[in-house]
Amino acid sequence: MASPTPMSELITLLEETFRRRAWHGTNLLGSVRGLTPEQAAARPAPGRHNIRELILHTAYWKYAVTRRLTGLPRGSFPHPGSNWFVRDGGTAADLRQDIALLKTCHRELLQAAGRVRASELDRKPPKCRHTRGFMIRGAAAHDLYHAGQIQLIKRLIGV
Repeated sequence: MASPTPMSELITLLEETFRRRAWHGTNLLGSVRGLTPEQAAARPAPGRHNIRELILHTAYWKYAVTRRLTGLPRGSFPHPGSNWFVRDGGTAADLRQDIALLKTCHRELLQAAGRVRASELDRKPPKCRHTRGFMIRGAAAHDLYHAGQIQLIKRLIGV
């Protein structure tokens, strides 16, 4: 069996924190599986983010890293604004649509990361403060951070 490459390791990391079984427990996609719209819209306390908002927040940052890796211009995320998107209430169809967007943004991030050459990992893309490798690792850490946050919110709201 061939030794893993730096790029294959990064792709594996992105997948483990998003959808694959891993030693650390629930990944991001697993943390939102089976939620009702009411659970996803429940706030653990006034002024705190709900799970639907976290779903869109993580989708947005996958989009942002993809955009920085590929050089695409800003403004193509399907919701106006950036970073946080208020989501109160909503239907099962709305929740499915948000999760579908998260999956699409993840797939696009995997494709963009897969096009990065190992020799480029320690280089910054044009107009970026961080290296490609740092952003890809950060996207994986971001998924795992918010997976844990979602798990905690679920406990706080009684799921």
